[in-house]
Amino acid sequence: MSSGTAVEDSVFKTFQELKTRKVNTVFYRLSDDLSTIVPDSSGTWTHDELLENLPQDEPRFVAYDFAFTKDGGEGKRSKIALISWCPEGTKIKLKMLHSSSYNTLKSQLDGVGIYVQATDLSDVEYDELLSRA
Repeated sequence: MSSGTAVEDSVFKTFQELKTRKVNTVFYRLSDDLSTIVPDSSGTWTHDELLENLPQDEPRFVAYDFAFTKDGGEGKRSKIALISWCPEGTKIKLKMLHSSSYNTLKSQLDGVGIYVQATDLSDVEYDELLSRA
């Protein structure tokens, strides 16, 4: 763990729920004392609902089972995206801690196919994720 941030065991449990398709979206956040990554909320949401649920003033980590169809209609596919959501107004210290915690999370979650660092909604629009898939 390079950041010194711990990952709560329940993070792995909720990530497993995502991988087994019980939900398609899991939000994680830093604990109140900023020492641990903890689950925040989860559900089965449309892409628009995912965007609506991103807080405008607080960072989050999002594991999202991104469903898409490739050009040429090759059938439905999906890849797990791990999104670091850190909106523009985030304080510098929190931004730095969030970034290093994202690296910790990336190294501990298996099965992620898309990594995104986002500061505004355009970074996580459907077409942007599709271009990374």
